[in-house]
Amino acid sequence: MKVNGKENILKQNVVLSDYLEQLGYRTDRIAVERNGLIVPRDSYKECVLSDSDTLEIVHFVGGG
Repeated sequence: MKVNGKENILKQNVVLSDYLEQLGYRTDRIAVERNGLIVPRDSYKECVLSDSDTLEIVHFVGGG
């Protein structure tokens, strides 16, 4: 699987919410694109990732 342009081996399919938690992401502060399509936040627990997927994970940054 490719995540933010880097190859990552996914040994088995995993639910997106679990994958993000394993990587330490806070789901309220990110947006996820899977294979070119935005994944709605309320679908993270139903979205099953496979090794052939491409993810882009974007952090929201506040500032002033």
